[in-house]
Amino acid sequence: MARRAPAPPTASTGTAGAGDGGRGPLAAMRRRRRRPKVGPDGRPTGRLAQMRQVFDMTRKADPSVVWWMLGVVVVVLALALVIGFATGHPIYLLVLGIPLAVLGAMVVLARKAERAAFAQIEGRPGAAGAALRSIRRGWDFPEQPVAVDPRTQDSVFRGLGRAGVVLVGDGPPHRVGKLLEAERRKVARVVPSVPVHVLQAGRGEDQVPLPKLARRVQRLKPVMTKGELSQVSSRLRAIGGMRMPVPKGVDPMRARPDRKAARGR
Repeated sequence: MARRAPAPPTASTGTAGAGDGGRGPLAAMRRRRRRPKVGPDGRPTGRLAQMRQVFDMTRKADPSVVWWMLGVVVVVLALALVIGFATGHPIYLLVLGIPLAVLGAMVVLARKAERAAFAQIEGRPGAAGAALRSIRRGWDFPEQPVAVDPRTQDSVFRGLGRAGVVLVGDGPPHRVGKLLEAERRKVARVVPSVPVHVLQAGRGEDQVPLPKLARRVQRLKPVMTKGELSQVSSRLRAIGGMRMPVPKGVDPMRARPDRKAARGR
């Protein structure tokens, strides 16, 4: 009786999936690497692509960023060569200076990009809240303002940290001052022993420019412990945030049906 020829080997779930049609973990990893990284809007989300987008945005707002970055690179490399020739190891110091020069250029790009981003949102409603949310540690600033004037779009943002409560007004000083004073009184009634710092974002007199707002808040000296901070946070949470105006008219949840009209009278 003739024996059957052995069947050709198939791609298993192990390391055999070397091609695109493999089913192993290595094949899946290769497909992920080859897959273009794009976001929901179709833009690339890779690290280099994001850096290019930041550089293009910054260059449009401030064309001098190119010369600043090149200047930092030249200065760092020149300093590395001078130190290298002085110590007798110019090649070694030059190799060490290249990553430092790139790092310095990235720092310049980050500072310029931050200023360009603030310049784009400055003057718009809610710009102060966007600047305050850039604070990573030590402060809690909700996304929504605690008070808004629906007619002028002036708003007040409230933050809490170990330095106390910070109220930041976003709008012209002659208009947003009333909102700030009303919110300050409300906070003082709930936590009378906690310091309340009142700031206004803007370019006017006695106002804090948008790029310096986060730094101004971070420089406030802490006066509370973490335990006291949690107690104050729970009290402020009882105040709540912005309340939407209730439309006038009959409340449909409390309306009663007209029984006479239903009977035909």
